[in-house]
Amino acid sequence: MKKILLSILLSLLSISQVYADNSRLQEILNSGVLRVGTTGDWNPMTMKNPATNSYRGFDIDVTTELAKDLGVKVEYVAADWKTLVNGITANKYDITGSASLNMSRAKVAGYSQPYFNLAFVPVVQKKNLAKYSDWEDFNQPDIKVAATLGTVQERMVKEFFPDAEHIVIEAPARDFQELLARRADVSVTSNVEAATLTMKFKQLAVVPVEKPRKPTPISMLLPQKDQVWINYVNHWVELKKAQGFFDQTAQKWGLKSL
Repeated sequence: MKKILLSILLSLLSISQVYADNSRLQEILNSGVLRVGTTGDWNPMTMKNPATNSYRGFDIDVTTELAKDLGVKVEYVAADWKTLVNGITANKYDITGSASLNMSRAKVAGYSQPYFNLAFVPVVQKKNLAKYSDWEDFNQPDIKVAATLGTVQERMVKEFFPDAEHIVIEAPARDFQELLARRADVSVTSNVEAATLTMKFKQLAVVPVEKPRKPTPISMLLPQKDQVWINYVNHWVELKKAQGFFDQTAQKWGLKSL
């Protein structure tokens, strides 16, 4: 019996070693490069400077720190929201920047432990602010609601406002641009982005709804079946949370977790 148990244990150890050797973690360590998929269009999480092809923001600080702790360089790979998950499954990058926890995405991709929480608010032209006071004001046939293809907001506006007209646009265009151009009456975005949008574009304002909707954790997307890589990132997230790294980085970018 002892010989049988020893044989089983050795077999399990051998299988575990195979998984470790084939993990994205080992590939990253071997190549010396962490590939990060990021959209570059979510202020202040990830912002791309087209002139220099460089990125800055909360996500960039987070993934730069992850690469530093891995002892490798970081390489940012341009992504868009509608194919963000596909980039993970097709091995175009090893991890993404922040993405809202979403059960449709979780069917095909893994997630890290969450490290920040947000919720969603409606944004309108400031001159029209008096017309609206709560969410149901937008669920009308004559209201045009903008959303960006592939984002969680696309699903939300269809759920929140089934009677409204939905304007779904494709990246690199963004939903708030439809609002700025007055082709839409409202867009729904995170409280994080809403704060930066209304600071940058003084003609926009957040509707003072009773409370934001869909409180949502954000995490990084990872290959679903690579438990070795997922475990490493999760341990890293927990350590950095305990050390205050995420709170300090959020404060740097003027973010407040809900």
